[in-house]
Amino acid sequence: MDSCLFIHGFTGGEHEIAPLSTYMEQHHYRSRTFTLKGHGGTRADLLKTSRHDWQQSAEEELNTLLASNDRVHLIGFSTGALIASHLSVRYKERVRSLTLLSTPVFPLNLVEMFKTLGDPAMLKQYISKIRSTPPKATREFQRLVRESFEIYPHIETPTLIVQGKRDHLVKARSASYLHHTIPSTRKQMHIAGKSGHMLCHDDDKHETMREVLQFIQSTGTER
Repeated sequence: MDSCLFIHGFTGGEHEIAPLSTYMEQHHYRSRTFTLKGHGGTRADLLKTSRHDWQQSAEEELNTLLASNDRVHLIGFSTGALIASHLSVRYKERVRSLTLLSTPVFPLNLVEMFKTLGDPAMLKQYISKIRSTPPKATREFQRLVRESFEIYPHIETPTLIVQGKRDHLVKARSASYLHHTIPSTRKQMHIAGKSGHMLCHDDDKHETMREVLQFIQSTGTER
């Protein structure tokens, strides 16, 4: 049976990709979600971990699925997409497809982000998140972003790139950069015109989920 391993974003959690996880299960894929090490708890928990810990926790989940001889599709959201990219190269002989959602190849800086946030409630939410995130953790995220530039040219796995046109956390050119840089002979890009960063929750979510399903279905017998 094919399985989908979902990897959530920085300071986020399983709720970020829960709608897509449920959708894939409804279409007969086994879905596995988990919480990255240091996430889902206190500020102190996040402070104790590094990008290597986040990657290790995702790799452990992947190995659990591979040990069951599952055909695994990696689906990463935001920072989870960076981690999924690394795993797709490390396990390129065994991962069947890679789906990159809202990948922060070129993240917006704080000034740019605040300029794009017109909703006071959303602005308040992100200010709260920034205050609750240790600077050390933010530096770890930034290091992972930089290190991932060395990974993209080595991705050979069939890859779907999905970017929200209204994403206020990731620069729009991130998707086109991935599409031009990833050398996989089987790659596809989808721009969700009405969505922001939270692709699995925004206005285009149903269209986005169909795109992911169709792409994964099309790669199911290729490798």
